[in-house]
Amino acid sequence: MSLKKLADETAEILSSPASVTDFSDRHLNPDLPEPDVQILTSDGHRIFAHSSILALASPVLESVVNKPRKHRKAEKVIPILGVPYDAVSAFICFLYASRCNDQEMEKYGMHMLALSHVYSVPQLKQRCTKSLAERLTIENVVDVLQLARLCDAPNLYLKCMKLVADNFKAVEKTEGWRFLQKHDPWLELEILHFMDEAEMRKKRTKRHKEEQILFLELSEAMERLVHICTEGCTSVGPYDMEINKKKEPCNKFSTCQGLQLLFRHFVGCNDRVNRRCSRCKRMWQLLRLHASICDQPDSCKVPLCRQFKLKMQQERKGVDAKWRLLVRKVLSAKAISSLSITRRKSEAEPGEIMLIMEQEA
Repeated sequence: MSLKKLADETAEILSSPASVTDFSDRHLNPDLPEPDVQILTSDGHRIFAHSSILALASPVLESVVNKPRKHRKAEKVIPILGVPYDAVSAFICFLYASRCNDQEMEKYGMHMLALSHVYSVPQLKQRCTKSLAERLTIENVVDVLQLARLCDAPNLYLKCMKLVADNFKAVEKTEGWRFLQKHDPWLELEILHFMDEAEMRKKRTKRHKEEQILFLELSEAMERLVHICTEGCTSVGPYDMEINKKKEPCNKFSTCQGLQLLFRHFVGCNDRVNRRCSRCKRMWQLLRLHASICDQPDSCKVPLCRQFKLKMQQERKGVDAKWRLLVRKVLSAKAISSLSITRRKSEAEPGEIMLIMEQEA
């Protein structure tokens, strides 16, 4: 008889509603060999099994089965204690057939995770981890967390941690949390540390998003600046172009009006040279930022672009590190924005591409 057929037939017997303790007296198939090992459970029951199947399914059980005995005629008995008899039965059944039903997993999932870890059965461990993760609740999350930590199940551990962190006020009212506080203060400290780190990550992510929005706005301001100084807008434009002072808003950039007002103030302000005016300071910074990222200073029509570029080249060593970082961030935001637009065009249908181009025009 093949080993697979033996495993399937024995698994059928083990999963039958009758008691497994009389397995040696029940043979569904006359070719089925006699069991040669006994599994002893906590309540004194014995599950008869085949050492070849157990050794094939678990390296730990293989070492136990092959361990030399003092008396050769003595029965091979493997104690599996600390878990209910039905959980051990389901575990042995899985070793034979590599399957277990949802009812067993729901009832004995935690016990079978512990057994799969102790006896090195990775397939069962993966199944138990997935099942327990799907059945996490506020009431059982602390117990599952402790087990995941002991059984080296990182994915389940992380999911438990996230559930505790997101629902801490409800979790700390459970019996499991009170037990944890009394008997495992190190894990309690680990949970609180995880929550602190999660909160810090949220703050960093929020700050990063705010910074990205700011850099993107500066990048768009540079584009508007070039647009105004090169093409001209509703009320401000290059010196060699006559501006048609129309009342309609700019059809290219919806926020040009504010930059045009800043331009007009900058031109007429008496304090722009000594930089005592806060609005003029902002305009000086925008012009300097443009010069820092402009790659065509000789033909650029933005005021003072070439002068700023020459000054920065002369004072390259003295340029503030924070300013260089700002320039890099703005260039990065511009590149990301360009990639995003390119991706939208590549993923869009022909009609949607025309709509995107109309929005950009």
